[in-house]
Amino acid sequence: MNHYFLAIIGGGPAGYTAAEKASKAGKDVVVFEQTSLGGTCLNVGCIPTKTLLYSAKQYFNAVNATKYGVTAENVTFDYAKIAQRKTKVVRKLVAGIKAKLNNEHCTVVNGAASVVSRTDEKVIIACGEEQYEAENLLICTGSNNFVPPIPGIKDNEAVWDSTSALAATALPASMIIVGGGVIGMEFATLYHEFGVPVTVVEAMPTILPNLDQEVVAVLREKYQKSGINILTSTKVMSLDGNKVTVQSAEGEAVVLEAERVLVSVGRRANVQGLEALTDLAYNRGAIIVDDFMKTNLNNVYAAGDVTGKIMLAHVASRQAEVAVGCMLQEMPVQRIAYNAIPSVVYTNPEIASVGMSEKDAVAHYMETENKSQEEATECFEVRRMPMTFSGRFVAENEGEMGLCKMIIDRQHQTVLGVSMIGNPCSEFVAAASFAVRMGYTLPEFRQVVFPHPTVSEILKEIL
Repeated sequence: MNHYFLAIIGGGPAGYTAAEKASKAGKDVVVFEQTSLGGTCLNVGCIPTKTLLYSAKQYFNAVNATKYGVTAENVTFDYAKIAQRKTKVVRKLVAGIKAKLNNEHCTVVNGAASVVSRTDEKVIIACGEEQYEAENLLICTGSNNFVPPIPGIKDNEAVWDSTSALAATALPASMIIVGGGVIGMEFATLYHEFGVPVTVVEAMPTILPNLDQEVVAVLREKYQKSGINILTSTKVMSLDGNKVTVQSAEGEAVVLEAERVLVSVGRRANVQGLEALTDLAYNRGAIIVDDFMKTNLNNVYAAGDVTGKIMLAHVASRQAEVAVGCMLQEMPVQRIAYNAIPSVVYTNPEIASVGMSEKDAVAHYMETENKSQEEATECFEVRRMPMTFSGRFVAENEGEMGLCKMIIDRQHQTVLGVSMIGNPCSEFVAAASFAVRMGYTLPEFRQVVFPHPTVSEILKEIL
């Protein structure tokens, strides 16, 4: 039986980041991956979705190029070729990860791994007919699509999840999307820009409920004007093939029909293969970890979606770095700044945010300073500015206004959060992340020089 410093179950962003960091430090590592390196993000999530969205944007821009003085006649697309390119991009990036992990200290094992036993000195893991021994275990088993308990949803040929939607080589004639969260709205963008009639059904009073609602309102208004049917405060009651019975907030039942129904109501931690860890602590199905990604078991760590904290690939990668840093006893031992995690919704226009929204700020001051809701609103300042205050935004976004919104602590004059809508805010939200992470005061942030002309200058203008 081979002995390793670290065994990693799962080769997604958390798993391969941890393997690279530990092996570069000269530690022997074994990584178990059931399907393909890269995990959900690379194979059936972030990368294939963005590849398809980019093709959709190219087509959409060509069709609408006249507002920029460009005429393109008889613009068409071949979705089979678009899907083929998506597969090529994924394969290229998977090969890149394999190359990163191809070193003398890293062993990659393809197969479903399961924990056999654990003591404070070692963990035994089985994969196929072999067993492996390691001093430390890092659980990076990710998450799975959640299937809600709706009558008629299981074993329904008309129903897709995000994985099956990405595998399709042809577009549906029409689409109902159950769930108006990030995944749902990105797929709504994809299908709409390719000309597919789309209806989004969301049980909450708004789409993208976890984001700043003033920013979300800009997107919703644009999408409804462009023809996307968005039904909020609407519950899916049952499915009968491709017919979906929904109930509005007023209690009215309506039957919707489309060729396909895409269900995207969230993901749940995947904890298969961990049954032998009988004392491992969970909270609502996710593994509990401390600031250094340690579980309640001495030599067991977890990172990524399986922790249930923030299910984003870049969070998983950072958690993995912290976990391995703790194992290696790097000094100083670092914590993750969850208050400064940027997030992006790749709609058109994009939404990007970091730190607190206005709603978050109210809750923060009510909780930490025991303020009433009215008193809490006096603890921070909200600044708003159309993205059109950026010259480059005006040049490249004809007919768009956009919005940049900043939350500022009144007493300390520090940046608590930024929310934006407008292309390409995903590419410079990291600048706002620095400000939130480092606790920049407004005078300090004003000293940052932004290149001109760029859309990023909106962060300077709003100060």
